[in-house]
Amino acid sequence: MSTTQSERLRGLLEPLVASQGLDLEEIEVDSVGRKRVLRVVVDSDTGADLDQIADVSRALSAKLDETDAMGEGEYTLEVGTPGAERLLTEHRHYVRATDRLVKFQLAEGGELVARILKVDDEGIDTEVPGVKGRKATARRLAFDDIVRARVQVEFSRKDNKKEEEA
Repeated sequence: MSTTQSERLRGLLEPLVASQGLDLEEIEVDSVGRKRVLRVVVDSDTGADLDQIADVSRALSAKLDETDAMGEGEYTLEVGTPGAERLLTEHRHYVRATDRLVKFQLAEGGELVARILKVDDEGIDTEVPGVKGRKATARRLAFDDIVRARVQVEFSRKDNKKEEEA
């Protein structure tokens, strides 16, 4: 998708998404054979439920139908939320990932897998899990030290609250 089309679509759709109490995270147009697919990713601090997704989808569809932003050709609109292993690119993404395990690619080289504990304007406080019975360690990361960060899926995480109650 051209930058101009992307900017036009963002300018058109972002106010509608915001009016629904959501953030417009991503816009992508893909060609699938002769058909085009417009994918819109939305999110909020509390997540987005199916009713919100349906509401924003209807609003976006109506707006796109009354404009020529997608041109004359046929297209499909898909509205969803970020995936489980979302890439963290904005400050708000880090805030939303608090208490999640994240894989960081560091500017100094190498990778770090750590849990986000706290986020402020300068960086994040993390907890690096202990290995082979060792205790977890705290580590501070400045945003400038992070090249890339992606949330990790945890299938067997022990819930600390349940452990404390036991």
